[in-house]
Amino acid sequence: MTLFADLLSTVFERRHVLGPILRRDPRPTEALTAELAAAVSDTAGLATATRILQRYAEMTDAAKLAFFRHLAGEMNLDPAALRAALDAYEADPSGRTYRAFMTASEPPRQELIRRLNQVPGATGLLVGMRADLLRLGREEPALQALDLDFRHLFRSWFNRGFLVLRPISWESPAHILEKIIAYEAVHAIRSWEDLRRRLAPPDRRCFAFFHPAMPDEPLIFVEVALMKGVPSSIRAVLDEDRTSLPPAEADTAVFYSISNCQPGLASISFGNSLIKQVASDLSMAFPGLKTFVTLSPIPGLMRWLEAGKVIWDGSDAKRMQSLAAHYLLSAKRPDGTPVDPVARFHLGNGALVHAVHAGADTSENGLRQSGGAMVNYLYDLARVGQYHDRFAAKGEVIATSSVKSLAATAEKTLPRKEPEHDQPAI
Repeated sequence: MTLFADLLSTVFERRHVLGPILRRDPRPTEALTAELAAAVSDTAGLATATRILQRYAEMTDAAKLAFFRHLAGEMNLDPAALRAALDAYEADPSGRTYRAFMTASEPPRQELIRRLNQVPGATGLLVGMRADLLRLGREEPALQALDLDFRHLFRSWFNRGFLVLRPISWESPAHILEKIIAYEAVHAIRSWEDLRRRLAPPDRRCFAFFHPAMPDEPLIFVEVALMKGVPSSIRAVLDEDRTSLPPAEADTAVFYSISNCQPGLASISFGNSLIKQVASDLSMAFPGLKTFVTLSPIPGLMRWLEAGKVIWDGSDAKRMQSLAAHYLLSAKRPDGTPVDPVARFHLGNGALVHAVHAGADTSENGLRQSGGAMVNYLYDLARVGQYHDRFAAKGEVIATSSVKSLAATAEKTLPRKEPEHDQPAI
């Protein structure tokens, strides 16, 4: 796997970004985007695209927002042309009328973004551009529509077929290790020694997805502990004084931290493929591995309890277990999916809620977000497809009987909502 990943990275690697600085063009950015959209020559278009990207790199937030508004407004769909093209296709379905409809149904800004991406090294810059768009334009509907165009293109450019799975070890290049430290989003890595404890021991693994156009930027990574049994506390995984386990003796692979690295790739899903690929590779490398679980945070738990005026004084571990189980199984958004984002991710991947633990993460962040509770999601490789389908079709949260029992206990103690007076009697 390492040789293949390195080979692909070498073949596709494009380290140079934007090339030499081109001479200044006095025209406004709007004129450059119009020129790029109309370019018929790849050579001319490449120079214009380079100028736009170089100019964007120097923009203030106010200038970036103006640029996004230009793309959203002046390079939007033409509704009249779209209606006319659809009418023509409906009257005479053919390759010609369908081609005209497809052209009319795509806003010019999508082709502009594609042409910007022809510049060597531009893919990472466009990911950064979308991160700016998400940061600056979240309150403007027109910019939300522009984001859908970025998302549509990125889902094609970053589909699983283009991604390279690479192991990250203590021997990996320093610039990659520095990014693992910086991007870790679940359990902070506080020093190089802390990182070494996660990567160097033989019972620890780390894997990341890379894209050939961004060979030095991990997109997402997962940290794995090879253990005996399912852990009930993050201390069992990260304890500085723990004794390393020979990998051949392990029966459980624990995915204890999954971190998305690129804000500009939000809503572009990699985690599903990453976990299943890593689980498959590990099971082939270590036949003794029979169980694949996470040890996951419950980041929305305390906020949900506070919103529901549920009081927990921090001393009753059994009550916290039951409250957390009830939250994971019953707290839903209007669309019927779980409130908790980590639960949505793993249940959407086909995992089930295996066990809930109180006092599992006593760090400041763990106590603030989830009162110290954590959860194991179990990946039964023979049933993930079935569980995924049940969750996708009906929003069904698959859980063990012990978790269901805990949730039922909590339901008996939660405050009842007063009935609305304007509701008809049943």
